[in-house]
Amino acid sequence: MEIKQNDNSEKGMFYIETENKITAKMTYVWAGTDRIIIDHTEVGPELKGMGAGKQLLTKAIEFVRSKGIKIVPLCPFAKSVFDKVPEFRDVL
Repeated sequence: MEIKQNDNSEKGMFYIETENKITAKMTYVWAGTDRIIIDHTEVGPELKGMGAGKQLLTKAIEFVRSKGIKIVPLCPFAKSVFDKVPEFRDVL
């Protein structure tokens, strides 16, 4: 699955497209210049059970690590993954 990103410096999303349709997405908003707030994760039925949500979060973590910024996980899904995966917590 290829994870794409769209960002307009105020908000953005990581997403997966299947046949020109967004089938999974994780949206975020910028909180200043040093953090993003993940506010929603959605995975379509065609990708359920395939780890798409965790792949989106992994891409978000790679993004913030490369920028030297942090994540605030307001989304319940993102928060649950951070609770389960200690090696992701350096970006909190």
